[in-house]
Amino acid sequence: MMAIETLSEHACFGGVQGYYRHASDATRGAMKFSVFRPPQARGGAVPVLFCLAGLTCNEETFAIKAGAQRVAADLGLMLVAPDTSPRDTGMDGATGDWEFGEGAGFYLDATQAPWSQRFRMRSYVAEELPQVVADAFAADVDRAGIVGHSMGGHGALTLALTSPERFRSVSAFAPIVAPTQVPWGHKAFSRYLGEDRNGWETYDACALLRAGKRFASEPLVDQGLADTFLASQLQPERLEAACAAAGQPLTLRRHAGYDHGYFFIASFVEAHLRHHARILLGPQRA
Repeated sequence: MMAIETLSEHACFGGVQGYYRHASDATRGAMKFSVFRPPQARGGAVPVLFCLAGLTCNEETFAIKAGAQRVAADLGLMLVAPDTSPRDTGMDGATGDWEFGEGAGFYLDATQAPWSQRFRMRSYVAEELPQVVADAFAADVDRAGIVGHSMGGHGALTLALTSPERFRSVSAFAPIVAPTQVPWGHKAFSRYLGEDRNGWETYDACALLRAGKRFASEPLVDQGLADTFLASQLQPERLEAACAAAGQPLTLRRHAGYDHGYFFIASFVEAHLRHHARILLGPQRA
C-alpha cells in the first residue's frame, strides 16, 4: 500500500471532501489529488468517477468550482480529481507558459527529454492513481468512469478509448477532440512527443476512433456555443464525424450562450453524474 499524506478534510453533504499528496512512481515526484467520499462509502466500496481538469488548473479546481458533491452524495459516487501535471519539476521551460509544462500535462506519457522523466500523466491516471485510491479509500475501481473539461476532456476521451476496461463510462465538457489538428495540440505534442506526428495519434480521440478503438459505453459531451475556443481549438464536429464513421454512439449537446468556464460545467454537471451513475450503478439508481 502506497502511503498518502492528508492535507485537509472537510465535511460535505454527509460525506468528506479531502485533499491529499503522495509520492508517485509514474511522475517521479509528489502528486496531489482530491477525493470526495460520499456518505455511502462508510458502508462499503462505491464506484469512482475520475475528474480531469483543464489547462492552468489543479486538483482543487473541479472540487471547488463544479458543484458536484451534492449530487455525488445522493448517488453514492466517489469523485477523484488529480492535479493536471507534476509540479516543482525544476525543468527549464516547464513554467511560465500556461499552454505547456506544469499545469498542462495533456494526460500523455512524454517520450522526449527532459519531459519523459516526469510528464507521464497517462500512466498516472490510468494505472497508478486508481490503485492509490483503491488502497486508501472505500473505492470500487472496477466500477470507474472518467469525465474531463477542455484539456481534461481530451484526457477523458483518450483514456476511455485506450483503457475501456478501466473506464466504463465517459463524459466531457468542451473537450479538445482532435489535438493533432489544432494549435494547443501542435504546441504540446511537438515538445512532449517529438515531431513524428504518427506518435501523436495515440492521444487524439478522433484518430483513435479511426484506428478502431471504441468506448465501453456511449459518451456524453456538452459544448457551449459562446466558447471563445470553439472554432480554433475544440471543433466538436470532428468527434461527431469520427463517431458517425465508426458507428460509435455519441450524445453531443450544444448549448447557446455558454462559454468555456466553470459556470457552464456547474450548469450541467448533474446530468453528467447521472450519466455515469446509470452505467456504473444501474438505471434504477440514477
